[in-house]
Amino acid sequence: MRQKNTISGRNRLSNGNSPKEKSPTLKILFGDIRKMTSKEVADGEVALIVTSPPYYNAPFDYPGLYSSYEEYLDLLRAFASQSKRVLGAGRICAIVTDDMLVKEEDTGRGKKYPIVADTTEVFVREGFSYRDKITWVKPAGYTRISRRSGVVLQHPYPMYFYPDNIQESILLFQNGEFDYGHMKSLSPEAVESSKIDTARLNSEGWTMSVWNITNVLPMSGRVEEGVAAFPDEIPSRLIKLFTYAGETVFDPFLGSGTTLKVARELGRKGIGYELDLELKDVIKKKLGLDYHRWTGEDFSIEEASGAKNLRKILQSKVQQQKSVVA
Repeated sequence: MRQKNTISGRNRLSNGNSPKEKSPTLKILFGDIRKMTSKEVADGEVALIVTSPPYYNAPFDYPGLYSSYEEYLDLLRAFASQSKRVLGAGRICAIVTDDMLVKEEDTGRGKKYPIVADTTEVFVREGFSYRDKITWVKPAGYTRISRRSGVVLQHPYPMYFYPDNIQESILLFQNGEFDYGHMKSLSPEAVESSKIDTARLNSEGWTMSVWNITNVLPMSGRVEEGVAAFPDEIPSRLIKLFTYAGETVFDPFLGSGTTLKVARELGRKGIGYELDLELKDVIKKKLGLDYHRWTGEDFSIEEASGAKNLRKILQSKVQQQKSVVA
């Protein structure tokens, strides 16, 4: 079943005269990324991907979402294939991810899954170049970390050490070679407005391979309540570093809509794909597309193939796990 809700308005990123039918500034699709078609997101349409795939069966966010790690890897392979198709030549796919400690049902013991290494292998096999990795470090008091260091505190002897994790990886993959002559095809206004603030670049440590950025906690009353979301600062830096004004940013695991929110604020077009239909109201609220805060630009919200209702089920499982821990 497919549903489409499009409100037309002035598209502030449109070039030249308005065609009879133009692409919206924001395009949101609910469906399974593995089934995404070229009619939904065209080949080479995207200048930058900024996303964070669901972490494999993360106990506080996605408990039991995947039946096996191999199923999760299949999702990553499909994601890599779709990214290769939609990205323009030489453009970047930025993935926020991390290794995951998951309790095994058969043994009751935690097992660490090498998601960062496996994601890298999947994308390199797909034909991407591994451009770099940035380590995102959160404040030391990050409250959602598992206090694994407690083991060695209880047993202060060799072989009992496990570190508390306050970092995630931002993996950067490049789709071939970028033509730096591309800037000549852009308007002077687009080029000038895309110029990077080098003073801020240096003063805030963007030039380093470690970014210290405060995380978002899905506290009660926030738009992101019950949703794993990265802070605005991460897509903001990546969009400024890897796109020009008016280009398209894509998030194939849209979540609460942070990437599209920031893309619009920075004068870029945005496309988002999300599996969970129950996040529709969250995304609309975050992007100001609910009736009382609609900003006036073109946008479309469509239901594509494979969309599911997941949020209530996952939140119920999270609460069950918290009650067991308590």
